[in-house]
Amino acid sequence: MNMLGVMQIALFAIVLTALVKPLGGFMAKVFQGERTWLSPVLGPVERGIYRLCGIDASSETTWKRYAIAVLLFNLIGFLAVYSIQLAQGVLPLNPQAFAGVEAKSAFNTAVSFASNTNWQGYGGESTMSYFTQMLALNVQNFLSAASGMAVLVALIRGFSRRQASQIGNFYVDMTRGTLYVLVPLALVLALALVSQGVVQNFSEYKTVELVEPVVMQSEQVTQQTIPLGPAASQVAIKQLGTNGGGFFNVNSAHPLENPTPLSNFLEVLAILLIPAALCYTFGRMVNDTRQGWAVYAAMMIIFLPLTFGVFGAEQAGNPRFDTLGVDQASSATHSGGNMEGKEVRFGIANSALWAAVTTAASNGSVNSMHDSYTPLGGLVPMWLMQLGEVVFGGAGSGLYGMLMFAIVAVFIAGLMVGRTPEYLGKKIEAYEVKMASLVLLLPCVVVLIGTAIASAIPAGTSSVANPGAHGFSEILYAFSSAGNNNGSAFGGLSANTPFYNIALGVTMWISRFWLMIPVLAIAGSLAAKRNVAITAGTLPTHTPLFIAMLIGVVLMVGALTFLPSLALGPIVEHLQMIGKG
Repeated sequence: MNMLGVMQIALFAIVLTALVKPLGGFMAKVFQGERTWLSPVLGPVERGIYRLCGIDASSETTWKRYAIAVLLFNLIGFLAVYSIQLAQGVLPLNPQAFAGVEAKSAFNTAVSFASNTNWQGYGGESTMSYFTQMLALNVQNFLSAASGMAVLVALIRGFSRRQASQIGNFYVDMTRGTLYVLVPLALVLALALVSQGVVQNFSEYKTVELVEPVVMQSEQVTQQTIPLGPAASQVAIKQLGTNGGGFFNVNSAHPLENPTPLSNFLEVLAILLIPAALCYTFGRMVNDTRQGWAVYAAMMIIFLPLTFGVFGAEQAGNPRFDTLGVDQASSATHSGGNMEGKEVRFGIANSALWAAVTTAASNGSVNSMHDSYTPLGGLVPMWLMQLGEVVFGGAGSGLYGMLMFAIVAVFIAGLMVGRTPEYLGKKIEAYEVKMASLVLLLPCVVVLIGTAIASAIPAGTSSVANPGAHGFSEILYAFSSAGNNNGSAFGGLSANTPFYNIALGVTMWISRFWLMIPVLAIAGSLAAKRNVAITAGTLPTHTPLFIAMLIGVVLMVGALTFLPSLALGPIVEHLQMIGKG
């Protein structure tokens, strides 16, 4: 690893950590209904939304009614996105005259954006009109992120309330998250991206003359069509909301979506900004910021070594190139290494950082081709998803997933000392452990079952571009991405087929909404409990010991569940690459 790359990754971690407290404290005020510096401007807008929609902001609900509201609201969002895609051909803002999207592809995309996965089996600039990108996909980028944040806030109230039957109002939580957090941040980031050259307009695609003709498929090409559109506004919220869907097909590797090193830094920082800051929000809302910092520390301790693992694997290069006479150490700009599939303007360090960040969060955007990484370099992003998207994870969903691991960790600690486990002053009993186990294990089940089916039937294997272990990795990565609501693609897999559109769509739906229900059930159960007194036998959950236990549980579940499948894919491929397979 070269020192410049190490410094770039370290700078990212420092800036991210510095922003956790100010943004996290602001979000705590927002979700607790306290006055903020934006209240004079946005307060009247918030109250107007409630009057227009008939929402009583002072009314709260039980966890069951909260869950029903989450499911119904997102079902309506799914139907809206699906319908707009089908009718795209007759809707406005379609300068390229794109036809309606094929039904199975539209189903997959609608589930993907409603579930905050943003898996894309289509090319944005060749499939979606500006109207569809803006009104269907971009609106869901806000609402799906706000839904995850709302469920997290409901869970936090479960910890902080005593003998209560209500956990909040979903529509109020979602409105506040969208209006005070997502919209202002997206506006600022979009303006910053426009200043760097990210395109934002409604123009038709432009055909330009090439400076120098090129030969493609034995024909001389002298012109190129440049896709345009309102990209910056979607890029901003796709990163901030941990969505990840690219306006263009190659996502954040596209020069009109991510043109400069500064735009790259801002975008990759935006991916983890809200999930990281929500850790501090959690601490503030339970009246013990040490708890939030402990969770943040656990996430960062897992994240940084794995990030450097990707960087090191890619910097080391591919020994197979040596047999072809390729000098990987000849690049003065990037200090050698595996530059295949990476943008020269970003290099190995920023590509590896993005790969780790986007798979640690359930984001899914890419600025390089993961399919071209070395086997171990590709293993790390895959495993980060398979850990359950809790190492920062999605906006809201990552933290409530990590809190499920915390519940399991204190349960294991209680078994070790023969004491009823407690977390944040609430007894953790059989009901909470069962619900937490569902949240942790259900994504593992759908990923492994989906991968097994796709690897065994022609409809699954016919889409694989590469044979052997690498081809298996492509299938495993696709279901890991869908099963953990990530959305990034390994590449090399033709996923826009009836089988993958349906299979991955069902996987995304289960892994998003079937997990929210047990999380809300835990919120309701905890809210109804009394706080227990802290005694000498109470396990402190803000200490290095608990942080180590939490990390151990996360890694243990990921390792025991997915090590056999990883052994069949990237680990075998690595042994073959170094001549031992």
